[in-house]
Amino acid sequence: MSIPEHRKGIFAIVIAALLWSTGGLFIKLIPLEALQISGVRSVFAAATFFALYRKECFHINPMSFVSGIFYAGILILFVLATKMTTAANAIFLQYTAPIYVLLLEPLLLKTKLRPINIITIVVTFIGMGLFFVGRLSAGNMFGNILALFSGVAFAGFLLSMRKNHDDHQIASIFWGNIIVILFCSPHVVTITTLSMKTISMIAFLGIVQIGIAYAAFSYGLKKVEAIEASLISIIEPVLNPIWVFIGYGEQPTPFAILGGIVILITITIRSYIIERSKT
Repeated sequence: MSIPEHRKGIFAIVIAALLWSTGGLFIKLIPLEALQISGVRSVFAAATFFALYRKECFHINPMSFVSGIFYAGILILFVLATKMTTAANAIFLQYTAPIYVLLLEPLLLKTKLRPINIITIVVTFIGMGLFFVGRLSAGNMFGNILALFSGVAFAGFLLSMRKNHDDHQIASIFWGNIIVILFCSPHVVTITTLSMKTISMIAFLGIVQIGIAYAAFSYGLKKVEAIEASLISIIEPVLNPIWVFIGYGEQPTPFAILGGIVILITITIRSYIIERSKT
């Protein structure tokens, strides 16, 4: 009995989100600086993309490098934020990216700022504010700020990819990892020794958490609607802090949990309403 193509797509998106959600735990466990982790992880990720896609990695245009720069910003800023603040704060604040897209789209892509988008922006910023309430050291504060900028980079990546052609998507990711490697190389060369355990964890992040996860997501996106993919992807910010709590013992503040719930519910409701209005 063959599996329906739509069901295959849903399964692929679920697998991608599950793999993405492991990032916070391994970043916390790896005993290296953030830029060292980022650089070595991208070596494995770039090698994985090249092994999977070969010629597509070199199907580039100027916008590919713009997208690649934003993508590099996502990777580096998220690892820095995860090292400095809680995994919950880092992932939930990164997932404010759709809000920045709503703000910037009317300016960059000449779309109309609709009332539902204004309401979504206001409520989400209220949720973001909850991350800065409670026990918050200077390091946590700076980590939260970096997480917000990671979300901005994510939004820039989404917008630049939207302005570019679909067949340049792989090249943007591949060269984004190359940019990370170049930027982080001064920190990577200072690494003196790496245990097999550390190498294994970084290899997992590069090969599985980025490489294979993205390949699965790309496959699934061809078989399901974008709204389904975005809603299923919410598995990542939900599970990320859970894995960190189980494997690392880090517990987010109640205000951070509430803020994350506000952000995810708001974006989910907005996506659902917009999709319903199209039918």
